Amino acid sequence: MSNAGDGTIGVGMVGHAFMGRVHSHAWRTVHRFYDVPLAPRLAVLGGRDLDRTKAAAAKMGWDAVETDWRELIARDDVQIVDICTPGDSHKDIAIAALAAGKHVLCEKPLANSVAEAEEMAAAATAAAANGQRSMVAFNYRRVPALALARQMIVEGRLGRVRHVRAQYLQDWLSDPTTPMAWRLRKEEAGSGALGDIGAHIIDATQFLLGEQLTGVSALTETFVHKRPVAGDPDGRLDDVTVDDAALFIGRFASGALASYEATRFALGRKNAMRVEINGERGSLAFDFESMNELSFYDGEIDDQSAGFRRILVTEPTHPYVGAWWPPGHLIGYEHTFTHEVFDFLTHVHDGTDPAPSFADGLQVQKVLGAVETSAGNDAKWTPVS
Repeated sequence: MSNAGDGTIGVGMVGHAFMGRVHSHAWRTVHRFYDVPLAPRLAVLGGRDLDRTKAAAAKMGWDAVETDWRELIARDDVQIVDICTPGDSHKDIAIAALAAGKHVLCEKPLANSVAEAEEMAAAATAAAANGQRSMVAFNYRRVPALALARQMIVEGRLGRVRHVRAQYLQDWLSDPTTPMAWRLRKEEAGSGALGDIGAHIIDATQFLLGEQLTGVSALTETFVHKRPVAGDPDGRLDDVTVDDAALFIGRFASGALASYEATRFALGRKNAMRVEINGERGSLAFDFESMNELSFYDGEIDDQSAGFRRILVTEPTHPYVGAWWPPGHLIGYEHTFTHEVFDFLTHVHDGTDPAPSFADGLQVQKVLGAVETSAGNDAKWTPVS
């Protein structure tokens, strides 16, 4: 598992755009703050264009490059394959890496369809019998405030949960002149706001409650159907083939009611990933634009002094925070990925199953599929298989 018994493990990462940059930072950083059993070596970076990949590798600290992900997987100095590509390539890369005996970390959503995710989950289950570990990169589980919220729910601080409401609001597509990108093509991205950011709030709420959605009723909308091709001198337009926004209600196995909104057209909202949970004894509220804070309403305090109170989640006793700075010194988005790879490396070393697993990713994919089915059928109530 480690290389030549030197206490390290080789990572090969495919993709070096936004997610590749933040994953690179996590692999470089994790062993400098956490006591990891195996320190990651940034062995090889994969990308389609040789010059751009070399430039990215030099900037982000990777030792070598490959322009064919199959060659990256085949290398002896790679024990972990990190997939940071668009969703249309997740299945092929992950299954090939597992077949080659590698551990796999894969960006979300797991795949572009339920069928693809089923293949990946089956391959991960078979590989686990041989000691290989796989995980989906739902990084918001590793926000300390959300991890603390999960602890509080497990401890019964909210009692029986009645309501879940979740939003993921961005605005980067509000301008209709914003050029086309791969995230706007169904064949590459699978879906639009639904899979890109809706998947995050589905996973986060299921993680917080420790249970799954059983059915949904949904609407989706595409507000801008054509966008300019980037850099095209003739001003050509390309078809947008995904949703711009998704809105749905759902029900959890316990009977809790849920509402979800995912949009990239909420003008003024940059990355407002919000969750509120109301129980019989209390409520919790979180907004990622204030990611170091968790709001808690204790319903058992008398009305005269009751109210939401702000918990500043920077104490060393809070999840993940003890490795970082003194209380009150805030952490950021990039830290969630460092927490993610710390957990993954620990599971790889210990031979235990990390979460969220590919099976968890498949379940989120089934919710996404049910939302699309419902939206295409006049919001008809659709069970999650």
